[in-house]
Amino acid sequence: MSTAAIVMMVVAMIVIWGGLALAIASLVRHGAVEDRAEEPAENVPRDR
Repeated sequence: MSTAAIVMMVVAMIVIWGGLALAIASLVRHGAVEDRAEEPAENVPRDR
């Protein structure tokens, strides 16, 4: 691999993994994770 290809690969990996980390941090910070965990499932059949 050429140096330019390695640099582009590293930049792409930083963008992808950085975006994932920012998305997870945003969900945790805004409480979306806790809100989703407390909501009951609506379409799950229940025992009668």
